[in-house]
Amino acid sequence: MVNLSVNLAGVALKNPIIPASGTFGYGREYAEAYDLDILGSFSWKGTTGQARLGNPQPRIAEMTGGMLNAVGLQNPGIDAVIEKEVPNIAKIFHGPVIANVGGFSVEEYAENCRKLNDIDQVAILEVNISCPNVHCGGRNFGSDPKSAAEVTKAVKAVTKKPVFMKLTPNVTDIAEIACACADAGADGLCLINTLLGMRIDLKTKRPLIANRTGGVSGPAVFPVALRMVWDVYEAVKLPIIGCGGVSSAEDAAEMMLAGAAAVEVGAANLKDPFACKTIVENLPAVCERLGVANISELTGGAHQ
Repeated sequence: MVNLSVNLAGVALKNPIIPASGTFGYGREYAEAYDLDILGSFSWKGTTGQARLGNPQPRIAEMTGGMLNAVGLQNPGIDAVIEKEVPNIAKIFHGPVIANVGGFSVEEYAENCRKLNDIDQVAILEVNISCPNVHCGGRNFGSDPKSAAEVTKAVKAVTKKPVFMKLTPNVTDIAEIACACADAGADGLCLINTLLGMRIDLKTKRPLIANRTGGVSGPAVFPVALRMVWDVYEAVKLPIIGCGGVSSAEDAAEMMLAGAAAVEVGAANLKDPFACKTIVENLPAVCERLGVANISELTGGAHQ
């Protein structure tokens, strides 16, 4: 019998598979398809201080090996999530939840995390620093080590929950950003967010996405995500949630061998609503083939 349990900064998960933020909403739709309690956790939709309608349509486009999206953090706002979504999550999922938190200023990040500090089922705060800093010309918090550290410190000051900083891959050296977050007190890291890309419609000679650019996700980004998880594992001694193009149990194992303690599954959920369930069910056989009795033994195994 393979032991699939893992530990993220003191939070015990029954297995390492976590639907990624932005692909799983607040769990409602997927709970109609299967029992969510099969999951290790799930990361809810990126939530900001105020409600957001998101970017103009079209904001999703298919591409070879994945998809482009520029949804724009559409969400009902932190207060509505706490009032309406959290009680419903308690009915459909009984494990620890990861709250993905967005913000457009350091103060907004801190306030959102402060409000979530007393929500019992929220076990981990996943702070998305791919958001643009409106006070610094729109440059993403995660593209600058000083800004990333500033958000990390501000959030850690208002919560006792483990804080995992979600890193953008759209930087020259992601390990530098990871080190800045670690030095500022982060409890863990999640990487990667989507890669910046675009496509053009040959009929209209215009970008397929109304926002012009969007985030590239899906199998095409898996090798990039894997390399970045490897680099960050070498650079810091923090638990890592690996994310980016994972679509099978074999991918999850590979991501763990690169250094991930747990794995988020994103775009695969949009192609197949049962993707995470299937991955969880296939993990024991993959572990047996790899000769491990405890899946946590895979973490960082390729570095030895």
